[in-house]
Amino acid sequence: MATHVSPSGLPFRIAHLSDPHLSPLPPVKATDLLSKRLTGWINWLRGRGAVHDKTTLEMLVADIHAQKPDHIVCSGDLCNLGLPAEWPLARRFLDSLGSPQAVSFVPGNHDAYLAVSLPGLLDAVRPYYTGDDGMAGFPYVRRRGPVAIVGLSSAVATPPFFATGTLGSVQLRAVESILSALKGESLCRIVVIHHPPHAAGTKKRRALTDAADLEAVLERAGAELVLFGHNHRRILDWLPGRDHASPPVPLLGVSSASAIDGRPGRGAAYHLLSIWKEDGFFRIESETRNPAGEGVTDRLDWKS
Repeated sequence: MATHVSPSGLPFRIAHLSDPHLSPLPPVKATDLLSKRLTGWINWLRGRGAVHDKTTLEMLVADIHAQKPDHIVCSGDLCNLGLPAEWPLARRFLDSLGSPQAVSFVPGNHDAYLAVSLPGLLDAVRPYYTGDDGMAGFPYVRRRGPVAIVGLSSAVATPPFFATGTLGSVQLRAVESILSALKGESLCRIVVIHHPPHAAGTKKRRALTDAADLEAVLERAGAELVLFGHNHRRILDWLPGRDHASPPVPLLGVSSASAIDGRPGRGAAYHLLSIWKEDGFFRIESETRNPAGEGVTDRLDWKS
């Protein structure tokens, strides 16, 4: 039995969290609200601020550290209103997860709340999305153990009441080339994006606008797993492969890492993934864990 394992000799493990929406919100000046931020600030005051709880997030991060994963992936929405004061908070949060070598980041729509927001946030967290080639940008590739993490940015500024994402033709062409090339390296290709990578199940004003194009790329080039956030709930779906030689691609979404929400699949959680190679296949097992350190009983096990 051929195996790819972590340096400890066990399956390689990745913790995936998303949408921490770091709180409390920094002080907001009146001049900050002369934009889309006004509606976001009102939403924060009317309820969002109570949903995203700092203590809950701290407990979840503590449980991640207790599990000692080999790598941690955060799929966006560190910020709430894209304020400059949020950027150093975002960097400190990623630093609390681990070193840039041990943590990978892609941005979300709240990180790009205004056109000026995303460049500031990305400048603050640059080491966390720097690829193996030493370049900071998207898509990037980071090889860790048996895994190749391919990070995409769907974060774009949008009008009020919209939370859509877009990859664009440049990223789509690049990621298809990357995934095709990585297939020859016998690595488990994990694509990370903030928005759901498929068109189904997401309202149009919150969807990835070029999801159909990404689906086509994944069908042609293949991937072993896609991780995402954005919808603040646990989602498991499958993208059919193009043919027998291209197996279905699992799409795994996680809820917000800081949410106080009693609805099923929506409370604060993260995914702990175990990855190993057996009989020529990558096996991926996922456990959903909450801030209390409890694993959800439904565990997934699939061969890629």
